[in-house]
Amino acid sequence: MAAKKIITVFGATGAQGGSVVSALIKDGTFAVRAVTRDTSKPAAVKLKDAGAEVVAADLDDEKSLKSALSGAYGAFVVTNFWDHFSKEKEVQQGKVIVDLCKDLGLEHVIYSGLENVNKLTNGKLEVLHFDGKGEVEEYFREACCPMTSVRLAFYFDNFLTMCKPQKSKDGNSYDLVIPMCDVPMDGISVSDLGPAVLSILKSPKDYIGKNIGLSAEKLTVAQYAAIMSKVSGKVIKDAKMPPDVYEKLPFGGAEEMASMFKFYLMIPDRDVALTHKLNPNTKSFQQWLEEKKEAFIKAL
Repeated sequence: MAAKKIITVFGATGAQGGSVVSALIKDGTFAVRAVTRDTSKPAAVKLKDAGAEVVAADLDDEKSLKSALSGAYGAFVVTNFWDHFSKEKEVQQGKVIVDLCKDLGLEHVIYSGLENVNKLTNGKLEVLHFDGKGEVEEYFREACCPMTSVRLAFYFDNFLTMCKPQKSKDGNSYDLVIPMCDVPMDGISVSDLGPAVLSILKSPKDYIGKNIGLSAEKLTVAQYAAIMSKVSGKVIKDAKMPPDVYEKLPFGGAEEMASMFKFYLMIPDRDVALTHKLNPNTKSFQQWLEEKKEAFIKAL
């Protein structure tokens, strides 16, 4: 029997990489090389127990990256702007990986990318955690490295943390503070990324060279709030806050998040039908929230 093709998965103990590792292991078509900075932490040990080869590598250490990618057929690559809040650093990390993938002859790289908003808007809008990934996408293309970019929509998971509903002044209800006016916003659970990536890896001829926008569904903030109310039993309403007010909120990253929502108002290209084709079990927002009901209520 021929040896299985190896897929190197970066961020293997994080949300995106973890979803990809889980889907690949469950399917069994590919051998999984899970990359993490610390192979001794419980999440990494769990991956090894599940059948993955677990290796240590750091995005700032080229030698470790080369070792992690050597001998692999393909890779899932994700970088994290929120680790350092530097677009320049994210671009630098991404370009090093592109060069290594090209030099080592990887046949299919799945990159967790996003649009270069600054370029698309001729400098009128800058979204740093999008723009850096957009520049890396462009570098992949220029290098003629066989790559598919998957561009995720807003994470449903954010509703449990940074974007959870806030207690209203009346104390009896909650405000959902998402500055989208009445424009529908694409959303998806990060856990549904993995099966989509698996489908892309299994059909390289169909997807190499393409940018694929992933979304479970498009809902207005009022619709998100209504589903939250239905599932939780709490009164949750659209706060109807405009982006220009949102960006002045007193939390780190408010301005960057506001810029992202301004771009979402332009309705970026996310393909609900293709997402469900790639992962037929993609959860709707209501299905996801019903699964997370206890954690959601606890977060309020």
